[in-house]
Amino acid sequence: MIEETHRKPPEERSVGELVSDLGDEVKHLVRDEMRLAVFELQGKGKKMGVGAGLFGAAGIFALFGLATLITAVVLALALVMPAWLAAVVTGAALLLIGGLSALVGKKEVTSATPPVPEEAIEGVRDDVDTVKQGVRS
Repeated sequence: MIEETHRKPPEERSVGELVSDLGDEVKHLVRDEMRLAVFELQGKGKKMGVGAGLFGAAGIFALFGLATLITAVVLALALVMPAWLAAVVTGAALLLIGGLSALVGKKEVTSATPPVPEEAIEGVRDDVDTVKQGVRS
C-alpha cells in the first residue's frame, strides 16, 4: 500500500504530492478513530448490559426480601390475633400505603406537566420585551 511518493524524501516531493498524502493520512486517521470509537462503544455497551442485569437481579432480590419481611409481620401479628386477621390487617395496611403513594405520585406528575420550561420561557419573553423597549427608546 506504500506508494512511490512515500519512498521519496519529503523535500523531493511536490506540494501537490504532499497535500495528496495529507488527505490520505487524514482519511486513514478518521477511519482508525471511528474503528476505535465503535470498539469502545461495544465494550461500554457490554458493561452497561451486565450492569443493567445486575440491577434487575438486585431488584428481584429486594422484592423477595420485602415479601419475606411482610410475611414476618403477618406471623408476628398472628401471635396476638388469628392468622387470617393478621394477614387482612397487613394487606389493608399495604393497600393504604400503596394508595397514598399513588395519590402523592399523581400530584407530583400533575405538577410537572406539561413538560415545558415555563419559567425559562417567561424569562425569555421578559428579555425580549426589555430589548424591544430598549430599541424603542
